[in-house]
Amino acid sequence: MPADASLPPAVAAALERSAWFHRLPDPLRAALRAAGRVRTVRAGERLFMRGDPDDGLYCVLEGAVRVGAASPGGREALLAVMGPVNWFGEIGLFDGGPRTHDAHAERDATLFHVPRAALAVLLAETPAWWHAFGLLLTQKLRLAFEAIEDAALLPAAARVARRLLLLASYGVPDERAPDVARFGQRRRVVSVPQEDLALMLALSRQTVNQILRQFERDGLVLLRYGEIEIADAARLERSAQQPEI
Repeated sequence: MPADASLPPAVAAALERSAWFHRLPDPLRAALRAAGRVRTVRAGERLFMRGDPDDGLYCVLEGAVRVGAASPGGREALLAVMGPVNWFGEIGLFDGGPRTHDAHAERDATLFHVPRAALAVLLAETPAWWHAFGLLLTQKLRLAFEAIEDAALLPAAARVARRLLLLASYGVPDERAPDVARFGQRRRVVSVPQEDLALMLALSRQTVNQILRQFERDGLVLLRYGEIEIADAARLERSAQQPEI
């Protein structure tokens, strides 16, 4: 089915790079394209805070969104840095509750936003589409369970390797999906600072830096300012499977 005529071609193509969106039924993909709008946010700009009313689903087209929480004393718990082409914000769609965490732009970002009111209409008209959104929710639940298990069973180096592979590939379908020059370019690059990677894994920055430097010496990654390029995914994956001894 052709993309909605109101969307720029690059945006429509970027949405197709989302593994979840790419596999939706054609009528639902068309409905979401028609209901959603492109939104730009500046670095540091807030999307929503914990406790805010649910305002719908978001997909990151370009840039990154930081999702987490902060204590009254300023200590941060970072859940994820959502880059292209990740969807987020689906929990409130199911329980009608408020936002569970804070979300703000890590750097200048372009987002695709489908408002809650439009989603409610789509799901009321075609209840069978709830299953598709349930898959989006359970995908996140599986990742959460894996993260809990990793923290309990894997050494720090394996945890770093697994998270790098996840950040490099999450949300991207197979090679048959269309490629895009501007939005969601397929690259084995993780644009996450080491400080954020440490926060996501509940490790010290020093520990993460030491592991990444060793990975670089072993030829697994290339380190640059603010990003990590995976140089040898196969060997990095083997490193991610080492159990605690």
